[in-house]
Amino acid sequence: MAEAVFHPPRRKRRVFESYESPFPVDVGGKDFRICQAEILNNNVIVRNPEDIEQLYNKGYFGKGILSRSRPVYSISDPSLVTKWQGANRNMPIIASRKYQCHVQWAKSILQEQGFDDCSVTKILENYTKPLELPVLEEDGAEPTGSSFNRMGPNTENTELPRQSSTDTGNVVAPSPANQNEGYKKTCLEGDPAFDPVAICGSKEQDQGDLKDIAEVSCQKDGFLVRSGCKVKESTEQRSCEMIKSKECAPEYVLVQEEEEGSLCPEDDSAHVQENLLKKEKLVCRRNPFRIFEYLQLSLEEAFFLVYALGCLSIYYGEEPLTILKLWEVFSEVKPDFKTTYMAYHYFRSKGWVPKVGLKYGTDLLLYRKGPPFYHASYSVIAELVDDNFEGSLRRPLSWKSLSGLNRTTVNASKELMLCYLIRPSDMTEKEMSTPECMKRIKVQELIVSRWVSSRERSEQDEL
Repeated sequence: MAEAVFHPPRRKRRVFESYESPFPVDVGGKDFRICQAEILNNNVIVRNPEDIEQLYNKGYFGKGILSRSRPVYSISDPSLVTKWQGANRNMPIIASRKYQCHVQWAKSILQEQGFDDCSVTKILENYTKPLELPVLEEDGAEPTGSSFNRMGPNTENTELPRQSSTDTGNVVAPSPANQNEGYKKTCLEGDPAFDPVAICGSKEQDQGDLKDIAEVSCQKDGFLVRSGCKVKESTEQRSCEMIKSKECAPEYVLVQEEEEGSLCPEDDSAHVQENLLKKEKLVCRRNPFRIFEYLQLSLEEAFFLVYALGCLSIYYGEEPLTILKLWEVFSEVKPDFKTTYMAYHYFRSKGWVPKVGLKYGTDLLLYRKGPPFYHASYSVIAELVDDNFEGSLRRPLSWKSLSGLNRTTVNASKELMLCYLIRPSDMTEKEMSTPECMKRIKVQELIVSRWVSSRERSEQDEL
């Protein structure tokens, strides 16, 4: 049998971040914090931005639901942000076409709640009207008016590819119509009790007379978002504070709109159309459909943070779940959870960063330090066996399937590893019902490699 040779991982060429820590745990204990997560549709998600930053930056746990990996989703268009250098950076800048898409999404949500077309139109017209918000420039100057103007060619909005958020519980919260003149200024104050980004438990909406509605709550996928208004003394001062606050940024956006104006028109109509230049401006509006970035943890990552590191608390409803309850719930959600978690726990404790290996047909992918720095070195298949390497294998491999899986792995510059979790023959199912069973589990790795006889023979001849 040929001896397995360890090949160093391939380092990525372009790395734009620094390595902070292998785990989100402060060794000294001064800055230690317990993050909070919740179970949604058999998934574990983290909503708090500080917890998201803590878990991903230190150990690369989880994945942003609207991003490729790192949770850096932003509604703002980078090309428009670069174009409008004088606009406030704390408010997203989007194109008019994209803003209309958000309005259509909000319209569909209201229609699903039973509102008629007339009421929906009235609500959205009052909600999306231009706002008299002072927008601060980079140098601190405060321009008068509610929009920036610029003359220039027509530029189309370049949208970044993003995933759909309808399956993750993201909800829209359009504000209701109000017939009072002071409604526009009132809505700018923002009631802390009805924070638009605060998500509560699912409730049925009481649909009454539209004039008597003080707020509209939109229910979708078991979550509820409320948006409300509250009158305060200083409207302008509160508006400035909300603009500077990052938490309120998703509610207010700067929309690049275009209006046609003639410059030096001539009598001939053809020349008039040629001399029509499009005037671009930024108008501050409320965002009727707000999309939030969550951090989604795999079941193995979530349990490791709770059981091994003790830096995460997982809630179902309003009650936190115990370690034994999580072990039981995760095993019901994923029948092979115990096997995959034991492998995850083993490789994490050895310094590797395991991630889900579904796209390569395996259980885990092993990274050195983290995905931003190196490509994955190994694709791992985990199996739970007894002392004689026998048992009900999760995926019995034939020579044909093993050869195909190995070829797929090698073509991706990785190596296929079989991880056997060996449990004693006298271990009962009762012992397996708690995570303490891992104390008696032994691990053996086997690297699968393709042996080429001609290559081995030529190497021997050279020696």
